[in-house]
Amino acid sequence: MPSKRRYAASAPAISRRSKAVPLATVGMLLSAALVPAGGVASAATAWSPKPSYTSTDKGDGTYTVPITNADVPDISVERVPAAENKEHRDVYYMISTTMHLSPGAPIMKSYDLVNWQIVNYVFDRADIGDAFSLRNGQNSYGQGQWASSLRYHDGKFYVVFNTNNLGGAYLYSTDDVENGTWKRTPLGRGLHDPSLFFDDDGTAYIFYGSGSTSAVRLKSDMSGIDKDFPSIFAASDYAGKPFIGGLFEGAQVFHINGYYYVVIITWPSGQGRQVVMFRSKDLLGRYTSADGTNTYEARGVLNSNGFAQGSLVPISRNGGTDWYGMFFRDNFPIGRTPALIPATWQDGWPTFGTNGVVPVGGAFTKPITLSPEEETFEQQKSLVASDDFANDAPHKAYMDEQWTIPQPPTYDGSLIGVELLQNPGFESADVSPWAGQYGATLSRDTTDPAAGAAALKVSNRTLNGSGPNQYLNGKVQRGVTYTVSARIKYTSGPSSIRFNLVADWGAGVQTMASGNVPLGQWTTVTGQYTIPATANVDNFKFAVETPWANPQPASSSVDYLIDDVSVVGQPVTTESPSTEEIAPNGSRLDPAWEWNHAPDNRYWSLTDRDGWLRLTTGKVVTGKYVYGKLSGRDELTWFEEARNTLSQRTFGPRQSVETKMDISAMKNGDVAGLAAYNRGFSYVAVKRVDGRNTLGVVNRGQPFAVDIDQAAIENFVPGTTVSLGDATQVYVKADLDFASPSGQLWTTFYYSLDGLTWTKLGDRVGPQTLDGSLSHFMGHRVGLFDYATKEKGGHVDFDYYSLSDTLTAQNKPLDTSALDAAIAYAETLDKGSYPAEAWTAMRDALADAKAARAGRFGSQNQIDAPERALSYQLARLGTLKAAAPEVKLTVTATTRCIGTSAYVAVTAVNDSDAPATVTLTTPYGTKTVADVAPGKQAYQSFNTRAAQIDAGTVTVKGTATIDGRQVTSAYDAAYPAASCR
Repeated sequence: MPSKRRYAASAPAISRRSKAVPLATVGMLLSAALVPAGGVASAATAWSPKPSYTSTDKGDGTYTVPITNADVPDISVERVPAAENKEHRDVYYMISTTMHLSPGAPIMKSYDLVNWQIVNYVFDRADIGDAFSLRNGQNSYGQGQWASSLRYHDGKFYVVFNTNNLGGAYLYSTDDVENGTWKRTPLGRGLHDPSLFFDDDGTAYIFYGSGSTSAVRLKSDMSGIDKDFPSIFAASDYAGKPFIGGLFEGAQVFHINGYYYVVIITWPSGQGRQVVMFRSKDLLGRYTSADGTNTYEARGVLNSNGFAQGSLVPISRNGGTDWYGMFFRDNFPIGRTPALIPATWQDGWPTFGTNGVVPVGGAFTKPITLSPEEETFEQQKSLVASDDFANDAPHKAYMDEQWTIPQPPTYDGSLIGVELLQNPGFESADVSPWAGQYGATLSRDTTDPAAGAAALKVSNRTLNGSGPNQYLNGKVQRGVTYTVSARIKYTSGPSSIRFNLVADWGAGVQTMASGNVPLGQWTTVTGQYTIPATANVDNFKFAVETPWANPQPASSSVDYLIDDVSVVGQPVTTESPSTEEIAPNGSRLDPAWEWNHAPDNRYWSLTDRDGWLRLTTGKVVTGKYVYGKLSGRDELTWFEEARNTLSQRTFGPRQSVETKMDISAMKNGDVAGLAAYNRGFSYVAVKRVDGRNTLGVVNRGQPFAVDIDQAAIENFVPGTTVSLGDATQVYVKADLDFASPSGQLWTTFYYSLDGLTWTKLGDRVGPQTLDGSLSHFMGHRVGLFDYATKEKGGHVDFDYYSLSDTLTAQNKPLDTSALDAAIAYAETLDKGSYPAEAWTAMRDALADAKAARAGRFGSQNQIDAPERALSYQLARLGTLKAAAPEVKLTVTATTRCIGTSAYVAVTAVNDSDAPATVTLTTPYGTKTVADVAPGKQAYQSFNTRAAQIDAGTVTVKGTATIDGRQVTSAYDAAYPAASCR
């Protein structure tokens, strides 16, 4: 079987700049007749590594758009000019949306705006509450952190982003964007798609909004909001403009040549998404204009293939600044992918692309030229990575993020297990304390009760919220799970209506339970809901509604009967955050990884078993989780409920992922495997049932039902199952194809018991496509997972995660040429030419590559992972190669006359830090001076024994011991002609 190999994680970006020398061509070092171990043919080739999986750099000075083959939405790009950083060249940073993922708000770095690498995260956890931690029925799918803005000002970096369900907007700041600790400042309210902007006088504003653009001014110490400026301009101000329409959001603000520009995404009816720019001499528009009118003029600047929301990017050019665009487009199921788009400016307005056209896959010239060595290294940088789980990723400050753990709540037991509603069966003489809301009329009905003598009739409804309510102030308790139910009947209207039992404590309506009620039948609507820690239980309204839509649907005006309404608290089994859950556990993952929601650090490890990732089940799935984002309260699958799913971005157009699993410690009911997932997902997994392990494939596609049978959804696809018998380890591979056809993901799964011989598990499964409800609202990801359906405490170990862009279905022979070329080139390098740390990292990667090459290969993944790791380190060395050591001398030569004889005088000053032996050589003799001390000189005047000489040259050699090596350097110096008659 394949040997255990270490796939070096992507190294941190290198800030040191050294003189680079051209990379040697090493193809001649490979035998043309080489037949590698394992019987895989390899042609001799020079080391010339391909760009990374997420790069579209063509290697010829051009790139194609989008610039990443992976999900990087809602981008904000910031330049740190050469004069303001230690690298003395322009450095770019980019931030993106990661929603419910942890760590989140990735900081990506680039020198050429085309190739990007993750160097940091703003936070480890956006919050420690239930919603970001998959606790107590809560989740943040499609919510969490949205639309970050990254800005650099006065030596500090600032990030502001909004959270849809975690307390509004937050401002983070740090002195060191790559390694520093971020300070977190809550802004106390929501700011949709915020954009931070520092005016010329240093005043900070945040622009935000959807449908209109507003701003807030921040306090001078950045501690909070100082003043509001609502609706500086709105879509309605530009009625009739063909480029104005829906969305009207994602504002980013820039000050260029005296104008304030605001970049916005719009979506006019019948058109694609596009970029509109607004400009004004006055930042605050109507708030500073003399007559209070809107001062922002508008122009559509890009309407091509859906490239829209994003950022302007400054590029230094001939002493001035060019401005490009960085805009993303929908490319699901991969995600939202950004493009660097050149602009032509005329009369202060840009036209992006080529005369406004940006073809998908179109090529543009790179705007920033680097040295050949730097180009090669940039092309190796990636947003995804193979991993050997060696726990060798760089330590970052966000990993030590500090949180104050709240004390677990106490509960009033007298309010648990009892009915909290008064008059729940409407048996009293009147309907009190029930009240009608939004115009609904309430009355007792004794003609058709579900039970007892009466029901409640709800009539005169005009809105979805029209219905009965009752306040439960001081009765419900945070952290308690309530079973809520009601029996409902209606006799006229649609064939089926969904009814929601909701709560409202002033933070928006929260659906506690929902269900479909068929026409003419008494039907029970029931569910469970855990009151979050943020709920205002002193102002708690329980109500019954039907779903909202615009315009109001027919169900909003249907009269109905309701009976036996109930709200009963269940015995407390609430999870509370703990120190052990959140504290670092000594394991450091490559920055390409993110958890699906914040992890429980008690139940994963890179240290329990050296070189393996261990995922342990910390709880049993319940099937009681629902999408808080969706009005229908759609239920989550077990897979989505599972905590500690570890994931990376997918990349297109094709991706292969391989891993090896040790399944010996699984418990009955455990499910563990490798998934390509969103709300729709496909995975290969081992299920342990009655002590037997079975491998198979699960595929969940659209349409998505609101109420689901979790077990049935995750049944294996017929024809894909394999009994594993006594096997304790299994290799699995997922081949993701985003190109057959475009816009769909089809996945083919394989398994092996030795890593060499692979068997396909049924046919390819799919298609996975964009979920129109945007419940996750991100591209598909690849994840490693393990969850329990019966008992907690089992675990699965993953040996490695290996990537390739070659699929088995392409029927290509295994190709080791790139790996062989990298190994051969590495063997030609000289240790003395490179920094010790970088050299050691390369030699480690070389040892891993050679170990892999000495074994047998069963997949292209097993070849590509060590090759990519070694090529990364080789490319990094190329940018760090030191100039050869030299004995530094200052040499001068002149002529003079003594009587009628001409003399050549030679002086050599030792500018080195070590004593040197200096040899002065002229056409008229040689002189050697030993042990010339640093700063001292060797001198000799040579008698030419002639009265007249022509101009000529002397040669001076200095020999010294530098860094333990004997070094000789030679210098020439010219002397003039002389006539001494």
